[in-house]
Amino acid sequence: MASSIPFDGALTCALGVTNLDKAIAWYGDVLGFETIYKMDDMGWCELSTPVARVTVGLSQVEKMEGKGGATLTFGVTDIEAARAQLEARDVRFDGDIQTVPEMVKFATFFDPDGNTLMLFQDLSKQS
Repeated sequence: MASSIPFDGALTCALGVTNLDKAIAWYGDVLGFETIYKMDDMGWCELSTPVARVTVGLSQVEKMEGKGGATLTFGVTDIEAARAQLEARDVRFDGDIQTVPEMVKFATFFDPDGNTLMLFQDLSKQS
């Protein structure tokens, strides 16, 4: 059954961070995201990503409360190269790259506030 919600194809993924300016710098410097706008009075900003119509919203919080929430998972064409680039920036990974043969490779990493992020490489489209 098709959804009756009129999705428009845009997606904003919101994450809590303890230092908005530090997080903006990290997402910009490490992942190459660009600031679309920042609202200091609300402790919020939105960043563009290389994925069409997908943005990341950062919301400053006083304290990170436990784990949970969404895991943003970014598709890449070469996961080994992407991981090497992030590791060169002292990004912490959770273990090795995992592989599901003929399906996907994936690796989990963390932003400075401990938010879980992932990379994936689709193996089903490779010859």
